[in-house]
Amino acid sequence: MDFLLSITWDMGRGIDLGFFTLRTYSLLFAGGFVLGYFIMKRIFNREGIPIEKLDTLLTYVVIATVVGARLGHVFFYQWDYYSNNLLEILMVWKGGLASHGAAVAIIIAMLIYAKKELSKSPLWILDRVVITVAIAACFIRLGNLANSEIYGDVSNSAWEMVFTNPVRERIQATTEGLISDIEFNEKEEYQIEDDLTYPLYDVQFTFTEKIPSREAATKLINDHVKPLLDRSSKEDLNMKIIGVEIAWDESERMQGSIEARGYPRSPTQIYEAIGYLIIFFILARLYLVADVRQRQGMLFGLFLILVFGFRIAIEFMKENQVSSEQGDGFNIGQSLSVPLVLVGLYFTFASKKLKK
Repeated sequence: MDFLLSITWDMGRGIDLGFFTLRTYSLLFAGGFVLGYFIMKRIFNREGIPIEKLDTLLTYVVIATVVGARLGHVFFYQWDYYSNNLLEILMVWKGGLASHGAAVAIIIAMLIYAKKELSKSPLWILDRVVITVAIAACFIRLGNLANSEIYGDVSNSAWEMVFTNPVRERIQATTEGLISDIEFNEKEEYQIEDDLTYPLYDVQFTFTEKIPSREAATKLINDHVKPLLDRSSKEDLNMKIIGVEIAWDESERMQGSIEARGYPRSPTQIYEAIGYLIIFFILARLYLVADVRQRQGMLFGLFLILVFGFRIAIEFMKENQVSSEQGDGFNIGQSLSVPLVLVGLYFTFASKKLKK
């Protein structure tokens, strides 16, 4: 079996400015909507819509996306948890957004926007706003890549990546800040099991001053780090400990290292980002065709077919987002995508050319 070297993806969630952490995901999220704003500005200018209505549209879309995506995750994926922790529904910064919830909320928001702000059919604005939603979805998936989340299943492919930052965060959380830094150094050796090739790593720890001795450091590793990586599986974490011998370096600060293997995964965030970018170009190009532009609902329908049809396909490569999806033929994301594709088929084939 041919095997291309995996990529170690060790990007943090943002830039620590001391008083504030600038989140990469937030920058990309905002960047997608800013770019969408300028695209809609060109569309409004082209079709003679007062530009002051654009700021209102942006407000509608952003609020609908955040609120809808959050509620979608809460009710579709983890209601069992949030029903007992209602206040955490408001903690969007902890993560947990679902694109299906965002899609439904944006549709509802556009119905309200068209009625209150425009003297046009809701399908008119939906046909145009989906162009910007597609490019925003591309930026959001790049943000997921920066966060090392929503990745693919374990595989050996040309683009596979080992996402190490989730491992670092879990170890630091488990050891309650007693480890100040963790580095993952890929070795030139590999471990083969079940026809998969796993890269090996020296995981190096630097302990805080609260760990005064080798004995204390050894106890911390044996009591917390080793059990965490011992029970790790490909569905649970991205790295598994294979070496039980711990090497120490006490020259300056207390340091130690263990050997672990990484789980190489398909970077489905990149695949999705590329897919949504292609969908954006398809919709933008079709918008320029007068016959398509005059058929209300066609671009909206195509958006639903392309985006959620692609979502059904890509989910077969992705790791399940919640444990309840294990063993299901279709996961939650795929099940929610099917009705949206059917709605898209209806609007695409039922769209009629407007009479002048």
